[in-house]
Amino acid sequence: MKLSIVIPCYNEAKTIRTIVDRVRAAPVRDKEIIIVDDCSRDGTRDLLRTQIAPLVDRIIYHEVNQGKGAALRTGFAAATGDVVVVQDADLEYDPNEYPKLLQPILDGRADCVFGSRFSGGGAHRVVYFWHMVGNKFLTLFSNMATNLNLTDMETCYKMCRREVLQKITLEENRFGFEPEITAKVAKLRVPIYEVGITYSGRTYDEGKKIGWRDGFRALYAIVKYNLLR
Repeated sequence: MKLSIVIPCYNEAKTIRTIVDRVRAAPVRDKEIIIVDDCSRDGTRDLLRTQIAPLVDRIIYHEVNQGKGAALRTGFAAATGDVVVVQDADLEYDPNEYPKLLQPILDGRADCVFGSRFSGGGAHRVVYFWHMVGNKFLTLFSNMATNLNLTDMETCYKMCRREVLQKITLEENRFGFEPEITAKVAKLRVPIYEVGITYSGRTYDEGKKIGWRDGFRALYAIVKYNLLR
């Protein structure tokens, strides 16, 4: 089974080579690596063209910054694998956990698997309390709308069969992607599993981008894609 790994990136010059090396080393034999650069302006593009292009299957360049959701739409459309997973370009999530995410799909039990930072797993870096509170609140609100019992709706690690992704049309350009894809997958009534993962969260000084405005957009997206569609 071929796994397509879609890496959206924006201004990740400090980490992009490391994450590509980790993805390449991940214990999945048949994999495709697709990077979507969302108009980086910090030297990331130079690294992609000079160092990273020979190491991956495809790099797609946005000429205007559009956001993570838009980058993922581009990457999903280019994916050719049987299964697709999102991999952030920072170092918060560990590609060595792909087999753990993939196993319920290989077993025929799941069509989508979410990696939860709050349901076990290994080591977790201690970072922001209010981010954790916000994540749990958004997950609760999303669960009330979808009737799922996820513990981490906002997780980066969402892995789905490509045929499932082809059945939905994604619209959100930024971090509203997370509740949107959750709502649209839930409406398909496909089997969804959740597995515990490790998490090495970074600080704003280290380049973290999500902010309080994204939290309000997530609330809007939960209402829009669950209750107004």
